[in-house]
Amino acid sequence: MLHRVVITGIGALTPIGHDVPTFWQNILAGQSGAATITRFDASLFRTHFACELKNYVASQYLSHADIKRTDRFTQYALIASDQAILDSGFDFQKMDPFDVGVIWGSGQGGMETFEEQVTEYVLGNGQPRFSPFFVPKLIANMASGMISLRNGYMGINYTTVSACATSNTALMDAFTYIRLGKAKIIVSGGSEAPITPASFGGFSAMKAMSTRNDDPTTASRPFDVHRDGFVMGEGAGALILEEYEHAVKRGAHIYGEVTGASMTADAYHMTATHPEGLGALKAMQLALDEAGITIADVDYLNTHATSTPVGDLSEIKAVTKLTGNQKTKLHISATKSMTGHLLGAAGAIEAIICLLSMRDSVIPPTINTTELDPSIPPQLNIVLGEPLATPVRVAMSNTFGFGGHNGIVVFQAV
Repeated sequence: MLHRVVITGIGALTPIGHDVPTFWQNILAGQSGAATITRFDASLFRTHFACELKNYVASQYLSHADIKRTDRFTQYALIASDQAILDSGFDFQKMDPFDVGVIWGSGQGGMETFEEQVTEYVLGNGQPRFSPFFVPKLIANMASGMISLRNGYMGINYTTVSACATSNTALMDAFTYIRLGKAKIIVSGGSEAPITPASFGGFSAMKAMSTRNDDPTTASRPFDVHRDGFVMGEGAGALILEEYEHAVKRGAHIYGEVTGASMTADAYHMTATHPEGLGALKAMQLALDEAGITIADVDYLNTHATSTPVGDLSEIKAVTKLTGNQKTKLHISATKSMTGHLLGAAGAIEAIICLLSMRDSVIPPTINTTELDPSIPPQLNIVLGEPLATPVRVAMSNTFGFGGHNGIVVFQAV
């Protein structure tokens, strides 16, 4: 017997809001989180800006002990998961702790810790000055471990890594485990803290990021003919996935149901998506098949669209093929134009956007796109500039990552 899986709690820590209400308000207002980097001097790189968390003070959320023993990506995970757990309205202490799990994603893990510790070692002339917290702060699975430790959850616990598809992979795994009856509740999502000199410098050297240094707020412009790369972001998104009957029995508020999820690989290039979107197309079709629907049933697609010249078009080609090159009720938007690209946390944040879009019957806009790429078919309904008020019963979220990873999740109203 397969169990139904619903979302009963959400939490967000983003460049345009440190909680879900603020984040959602700014998404609908078309607020960009991009600005010149403050954390370090980026002036020697090709790109000087990113979507940093604004006014982030760890001590406002976490104890001194937790701050000392965690990297920034784990701190983000703890904060967002705290929000989602509270939002779920359930006393987890009343459950068998082995029925509650954590499946969390991070593409890079503790990059900031790695840089700080290795730099300190080099400047110390090779003397062993490593902190005893170096390895625990560095490893990518520590976010899921710390969420478990913080709350006493003793069920399934691990971390997914699939580059920018990471948190969709985590959501898909959580969905599958609950469907199979291996857990009642799973805390899932993703966190990323990549705005560090080495990580940022590496992406800059790849020429993957926008260089619109004179006007960062308009730099992320998905589908625009003048797009020139993505804008890096940071933060975390958390979701509580719960077995449907369990949620109904306790009278939980249900944001939506996960009905389909899929992953494929492009097997094409280390960093570029397949130019014809073949892997993306197959992943979307498989997710829809599992949900028992077709693309004609989908009201909203939150695209991966990072504002790269090749990536945006390959995704559009996949969507066009999926629709049979026909006009449908499907509306599309690219919210990375506001949040920046949160890498391994992107899917979790965009899943929350899909759920709130269903709740409020509104599709958020794509901002900064003033001149659509002429190769984009005119029958595609891309929401530009302003949010669109319209019923949303089915939403789909696309994520694609370096290494050719494609991760798709489908949500439906209950």
